[in-house]
Amino acid sequence: MQGIQTLLIIVVIVLTLLLIAVGIQVLLLFLDLRKGVKKVNTILDDSILGGGLIRTEKLSGILELFKKGKK
Repeated sequence: MQGIQTLLIIVVIVLTLLLIAVGIQVLLLFLDLRKGVKKVNTILDDSILGGGLIRTEKLSGILELFKKGKK
């Protein structure tokens, strides 16, 4: 009976540690998902306020950088 009890205690401890590890991973996943949703929200807010996803000011600035890089 003593061997069965120690085996049961070991199994319970291992399962508890596994559940804690899975819980931490789920928490980190939710935090990462929250950051992603915030980024998408800011992109959508910029697109609505700016009138489009690509602004002409930014596009011309990027083209100027490419022109300077060629020279």
